[in-house]
Amino acid sequence: MARVLGAKCRVCRRMGLKLFLKGARCETAKCAMEKDKKRRPPGAHGEKRIRSTDFGIHLREVQRAKKMYGLLQRQFRRYYDEAERQPGNTGDVLVQMLERRLDNVVYRMRFAISRDHARQMILHGHFRVSGKKVSVPSYFVSAGDIVEPAKREKSQKIVKEAYAFKKMIDVPSWLKVEEEPLRGTVVQLPVAGEVAVPLESQLIVEFMSR
Repeated sequence: MARVLGAKCRVCRRMGLKLFLKGARCETAKCAMEKDKKRRPPGAHGEKRIRSTDFGIHLREVQRAKKMYGLLQRQFRRYYDEAERQPGNTGDVLVQMLERRLDNVVYRMRFAISRDHARQMILHGHFRVSGKKVSVPSYFVSAGDIVEPAKREKSQKIVKEAYAFKKMIDVPSWLKVEEEPLRGTVVQLPVAGEVAVPLESQLIVEFMSR
């Protein structure tokens, strides 16, 4: 598990992409990526340090994916190696695997304000998957799984507060959320056309296959 312990807005500015690392702030006009003056890379000479080499472009895409989903290199490499063994387009399979992580699914269902928040709640045992307690953020959900907060009052309160804040954000078509009682269903596994992530998976594959 990779956690961004420093200034999260600096990470988005360095990557040149809004990665939604800071929860509620990312949804408001206070987000640094919403301000023209702060969209440039951090540092006094940030813009001068940008190099548009072929290697740099491919590396930046891998870094974006790892930062967005909170992964370290070793875990990311395992996902890529597994995706490469699966039939189909390696890039599409890799993105599907990243989207199937429980912490990402909880975030996509609007039960958490960020992936870090989702990861913390899962580790603290606030969620059930098809009736079973799952405290592993990297758990892969399957089609038909039902994700819901635990029955205890604290879990219900935390999830409902996050959902109320993110309620107006659309849920991906491969997920379905019901409000009474509050729970989400994995209708089907995500496919390439349904996963709206700002990543060029082909660049990631080209870099990782070197």
